[in-house]
Amino acid sequence: MSRVILIAGAGGPAGQAAVRRFTELGDRVIGVDRSGANGCLPVDLLDLDAVRELAGRVKAEHGRVDGVVHLVGGWRGSPSFAETSLADWELLHNLLIKTLQHVTLVFEPLLRASDDGRFAIVSAKAAQKPTQGNAAYAAAKAAAEAWTLSFADALKGSSAAAAVLVVNALVHDGMRTADPGRTFKGFTDVADLAAAISGLWDRPADEVNGQRFDLTG
Repeated sequence: MSRVILIAGAGGPAGQAAVRRFTELGDRVIGVDRSGANGCLPVDLLDLDAVRELAGRVKAEHGRVDGVVHLVGGWRGSPSFAETSLADWELLHNLLIKTLQHVTLVFEPLLRASDDGRFAIVSAKAAQKPTQGNAAYAAAKAAAEAWTLSFADALKGSSAAAAVLVVNALVHDGMRTADPGRTFKGFTDVADLAAAISGLWDRPADEVNGQRFDLTG
């Protein structure tokens, strides 16, 4: 039986790669993006009521959710620590943390009810090794990891699992076309990320839950 997979942030390159991967595997994929780009459902994940409406719609139309992949992202940096903009922190807090909080709090019952549910976010090495110019981004990623691992603790004893996949940075074909001379060393291709996400179902839930999977090589 095919799985029902919700992908948040599905309009971007990583989200589109995940949509392709799960579609190729025969799953029913629900792509969500605030802009509604690339055929996604237009949902503002900063609006808690809108997320609740989304969960109700998914349950009514599909009966269940077997996976939620949270790929809502963003980056802001600064030349030095002293030049860090708190406006950047506010933006990253909303994108990386608040949307995650809304999605996990609302979709926990559906994931817990799945026979083999998975939840995943993508984090960055910066969360563990922050630099002065990456203060806002690293702090937001670290908070997102902590929230996800707390969610994993809540899922213990169920058939669902929550995990963190860690990269240095992501690369896609559009970036290579725009900068053909660059090697993008240390970057993870979005297709490889998508494969790693789908691979979370290849292990028992208790082997996935609460784990950080390093994709940096």
